[in-house]
Amino acid sequence: MKTLGFLVNPISGMGGSVGLKGTDGLYEKALELGAEKVSKKRAEVFFESLGKVKDVKFLVPSGEMGEDLIKNKELEYEVVYTVKGLTSRDDTLKTIEEFKKRKVELIIFCGGDGTARDICEAIGKDIPVIGMPAGVKMFSSVFAINPKAASDILKAFLEGNSKYKDSDVLDIDEESYRADKFKMKLYGYLKTPYIPNLVQDAKALFEGHDEEMAKDGIAVFASEFMSDGSLYIVGAGSTTAKIAEVMGLKKTMLGVDLIKDEKLIASDVNEKAILEYIKDEKSVKIIVSPIGAQGFVFGRGNQQISSQVLRKVGKDNIIIIATPQKLENTPFLLVDTGDDELDKELSGKTLVVCAYRMAQRKEIRKD
Repeated sequence: MKTLGFLVNPISGMGGSVGLKGTDGLYEKALELGAEKVSKKRAEVFFESLGKVKDVKFLVPSGEMGEDLIKNKELEYEVVYTVKGLTSRDDTLKTIEEFKKRKVELIIFCGGDGTARDICEAIGKDIPVIGMPAGVKMFSSVFAINPKAASDILKAFLEGNSKYKDSDVLDIDEESYRADKFKMKLYGYLKTPYIPNLVQDAKALFEGHDEEMAKDGIAVFASEFMSDGSLYIVGAGSTTAKIAEVMGLKKTMLGVDLIKDEKLIASDVNEKAILEYIKDEKSVKIIVSPIGAQGFVFGRGNQQISSQVLRKVGKDNIIIIATPQKLENTPFLLVDTGDDELDKELSGKTLVVCAYRMAQRKEIRKD
């Protein structure tokens, strides 16, 4: 009988679609803006994919941190920590302490970089960990690419087929992030079961003269084709920000903005605002750039461009931009919108604008 720890950060990821760039300290604000809980849905997908496993016992905290998600499954479990009131970082740390006392062989958690950071602080590399992505950003390399991949990694672990690696635990200062400043820090490492293509890489930053020249070329080309009268939903990142700079506009570096006819229509919009702006537009297009090394186009840091937005805009109106250096270090692109059918529709070969009037063909995968 293998003993595993399982926990969920119930509020993780809630700030994404409403444009808060994280939920730390903003749970009530997220609710006011109409945010829905993300991690519960992600964990449900994980258990559905996992199915029934034998000779395994899950140790869980009470309520929505664990018990509520597992109690109706055909799985053996035990509640080892009782949550009182709104969940907090302290509940995560105390749950991990209970896992340590009972010598769990593996911990599965559903959350974001902040949750990974808390777990790293509590256990270091003593116990293997599988991260199930449910946060807004998730720059760390401790996460499976999606909940189904997390279940596949767990199955391999249970079959004794796991190799391990030390994975980066990265996090950013969310206050600075909301102020459009990017400050990322390495907090340590977690030991993770590793299966290539099922575990995401840490975010990478690319810098240099050639990189900037490529961004300039992409931006000039974009400024030309964006004069077609369409409303453009422009995602986060330095490459998309360069487009606005060429147009003489001030774009939020880390938010989603709307541009039409070389005019900034709205800055730092959330899902609700996007849907309102696009409802009467004849032509709407999306411009995004993948996260360096990870390759995520949707589902990481831009949840404002939700599955509902993507369906309304349509696959043919999505424009992906990235420098040659970023593409060279990103074998394929990924989507993880939380809508499996949409992820399938978005998958396949696509052209990525990589310089002035130049593009490379890349594959988009869902898993």
